[in-house]
Amino acid sequence: VQLQASGGGLVQAGGSLRLSCVASGSISSINDMNWYRQAPGEQRELVASITRSGRTTFLDSVKGRFTISRDNAKNTGSLEMNSLKPEDTAVYYCAAAVIDDLFYSEYTYWGQGTQVTVSS
Repeated sequence: VQLQASGGGLVQAGGSLRLSCVASGSISSINDMNWYRQAPGEQRELVASITRSGRTTFLDSVKGRFTISRDNAKNTGSLEMNSLKPEDTAVYYCAAAVIDDLFYSEYTYWGQGTQVTVSS
């Protein structure tokens, strides 16, 4: 199983970016899909999470600005980020709790990070 994240970049404060995460491989289904971020010198933090049924949770500082979504049929997820602030600058990672189609066991896979830089 592999997770591929994309969509990061450089944007001015107030701008928007959309991150995408594609899971591929021997996948039966995916439970929670999450987006984390890690700024330089900081610990990785959970930004947003979405269950298979679509229930979402967000870090307080991004509520109302970020939207998380997923497509269960395509094993993809996305993070829409609006009204970006310089403090949103970080490397963003997607993570997914994947149930494989061989042993039907759950394991959390991580995508490579994608850099988001918000200039003031």
